[in-house]
Amino acid sequence: MAVVLIIGAGGVGRVVAHKCVQNARTFTKIVLASRTVSKCEVIQKELPHGAIEIAEVDADQTSEVVALIHEIGAQILINVALPYQDLTLMDACIEAGIDYVDTANYEHPDEIKFEYKEQWIKDERFKSRGIMALLGSGFDPGATNVFCAYAQKHYFDEIHTIDILDCNAGDHGYAFATNFNPEINLREVSSKGRYWENGVWIETEPMAIHMPWNYPEIGVKESYLLYHEEMESLVKHIKGLKRIRFFMTFGEDYLTHMKVLENIGMLGIKPVEHQGKHIIPIAFLKTLLPDPASLGSRTKGKTNIGIVAEGIKHGSKRKIYIYQVSDHETCYGEVNAQAVSYTTGVPAMIGAKLMVEKKWHQSGVFNMEQFDPDPFMEEMNLQGLPWSVQELL
Repeated sequence: MAVVLIIGAGGVGRVVAHKCVQNARTFTKIVLASRTVSKCEVIQKELPHGAIEIAEVDADQTSEVVALIHEIGAQILINVALPYQDLTLMDACIEAGIDYVDTANYEHPDEIKFEYKEQWIKDERFKSRGIMALLGSGFDPGATNVFCAYAQKHYFDEIHTIDILDCNAGDHGYAFATNFNPEINLREVSSKGRYWENGVWIETEPMAIHMPWNYPEIGVKESYLLYHEEMESLVKHIKGLKRIRFFMTFGEDYLTHMKVLENIGMLGIKPVEHQGKHIIPIAFLKTLLPDPASLGSRTKGKTNIGIVAEGIKHGSKRKIYIYQVSDHETCYGEVNAQAVSYTTGVPAMIGAKLMVEKKWHQSGVFNMEQFDPDPFMEEMNLQGLPWSVQELL
């Protein structure tokens, strides 16, 4: 049905490539591209001969991406490169006239700041080309946005509060490592927390607010309030919302390592001089840490990501918990990647699949919760991400 161009050959790119191959009726030609083509070659060898093609491209160069789109005849681009590259890749899709999907919102390379604003303002340009951009089609953001839309459609007349809850109880055996790009992960976690209540964003010190939560199939884990980008769009689209927060679990070892690294300046994003050369501390730290794509074979345990929504249905209070549990070893057995990559990559493929099949398709720039959640929820069950619902009230 469509030629798909996947840009990014890390852990998530590996999952997207595998899952597109599994859905070859939808993705009739699959091209995986990266600045480092050797990473593409590794993934290509994991798949049946001829299942995917590979290419070299610099995602920072819009003209290179446009040329590759035209060369292969791509009709949709799945961006699983770095969030810094969202804008150049969106521009490439506008110029080439094809649809666009990503898994995380734009991040500013030179400041610790991430927001949808610079992607949302491209809405008119996408509309003028008759093409669509689907933003944040990972798990959180992504599936969690769809969980909120599903709750709004099927369980509530009004949702008043939402807590997004992300638990990774996996153990990779290292003293310290990150489950996705270290630079992105550490910038996100070390930033100040933020949540939305009664129409106002409230900022908190990093890790200042936390609570225990009993995650099904995992148990009680301490969960820390962070800012996360899906809240920025959900406050616009969930009717009646009065508060939304995001929580993620961290072990004491992780938090101790991160605090030490922060205290000595290793999380800095500004260049410093070292022996006559300028280096960026967090970029240097990234070279010292294990590659997240290498963690798959080592990681054991489970993830549980979901939302708790509370509100009103037919005049009565209601509270539900929608969540998804994945097992690291099961994910690795299927696609050679651990569950954090799996739970991001599968929704990216699903979002693209729904667009290709025209189940989700309009001209412009959209977030996940703006579409009918039912087709996405059905695909999650079919594609390896079965979900559950619990009534809490």
